[in-house]
Amino acid sequence: MDYTKVFEFVKEMTAQNGRPDNYSFRSRYEHIMRVYRWAIKLQAKEGGDLEIIALAALLHDVGWDKERPHEEVSAEIAVEYLVEQGLDEAKIGRIGDIILRHNDKDTEEELSVECRVVMDADLLDEVGAMSVLWDSMATACEEEASYKKAYYRVKNYYRINQPKIRRCKTAAGRTEYTKRMKCIEEFLNELERELF
Repeated sequence: MDYTKVFEFVKEMTAQNGRPDNYSFRSRYEHIMRVYRWAIKLQAKEGGDLEIIALAALLHDVGWDKERPHEEVSAEIAVEYLVEQGLDEAKIGRIGDIILRHNDKDTEEELSVECRVVMDADLLDEVGAMSVLWDSMATACEEEASYKKAYYRVKNYYRINQPKIRRCKTAAGRTEYTKRMKCIEEFLNELERELF
């Protein structure tokens, strides 16, 4: 598989699919690329078919429709694209299934290692330093932005995200999630000393 072509396809699809971003600084393409990098790191520790994991991560968010779940639309687009690229039919089916399931992070179903890796990669994006940056930038876009307002936003999302570790499907994902949350905790502790 020529991944340069896949990257170009993903960039093109995310640019034209009409999915609204909450903030101007958010980029669906950049999110996908971070998920892809997380998936590669997790696969190195958890195993699984690297090609299936890489392609599922790259194509997991390419679709959007106001009337249907994005994972359904993304799976349809991914399957059609991979058929055109001549990928093995069995692999296409597995990739489509992962994309269909990637958003159901609370499932208790038995999942393939490939699916678990992609789900954890998606969960890990924007947790840790990325979430601090996101919350800070989002606060800066609001009226009456302040350091304290950003602090309270980061602290609130830290509290909300703490229990989400239960959604991690792999040991490597849980380890990374714990590290990311520790990063936020340390940042908040330091910021508290400087702000108050």
